[in-house]
Amino acid sequence: MAAKKPAKSKSGGRRRSAASNAEFASAIRESAQQIWLAGLGAFSKAQAEGNKAFEALVKEGNRLQQTTRDAAEAKIEIVSGRLNEAAAEISRQATGSWDRLEHVFETRVERALSRLGVPTSKEVERLARRVDELNASVQALGDRPAAKKPRKRAASGTTAKKAAATKTPRKPAKSQAPAQ
Repeated sequence: MAAKKPAKSKSGGRRRSAASNAEFASAIRESAQQIWLAGLGAFSKAQAEGNKAFEALVKEGNRLQQTTRDAAEAKIEIVSGRLNEAAAEISRQATGSWDRLEHVFETRVERALSRLGVPTSKEVERLARRVDELNASVQALGDRPAAKKPRKRAASGTTAKKAAATKTPRKPAKSQAPAQ
C-alpha cells in the first residue's frame, strides 16, 4: 500500500497535523534537555578533572623546565670551557710575543750601552764578586801572624839549647784599644 503524502500548505511546505507538531516539539525539548545535561556533565567533569589535568600539566612543565635547564647548563659549561681554552691560548701567544719583544729590546739596549763603554750588569756582578774575594784575602792576611824567619840549625845540641834559652819572646799582636 502506498503511504499518504501530507497535503501541501499555501507556502509550499508540507502540512503537519497538530499531534505531529506536539510530538515534534516534545522531541526538540527532549533533545535540548539532553544537550543541556550533557553540557553540564562535561563542565562538571572538566572542572573535577581540570584540577588533576592542571596539576599534571604543571608537573610536566617542571620536568621539561628542569630538562631544558640541565641541557642549557651543559651547553654553557662546554662553551665556557672552550672560551677559557681560547683565552688561555691567546694569553700564551700574547705572553710569547711580549717575551720576544722584551728580549729584542734588552738586546738592543745592551748593544747600545756596550758601544758607549757602560759595563753590563753581569760584568758589574763579576767585578763585585772579585772585589769581595780580594777583600776576604786581604782580611785573611791581616789576621795571620807575621811570617817567621827560618831558623838555622845549630851545629851541636848544646848550642840549640842555648839559642832557645836566649830567644826573645814574641811580641803580642797590637790591640786596637787606644793607649793612655
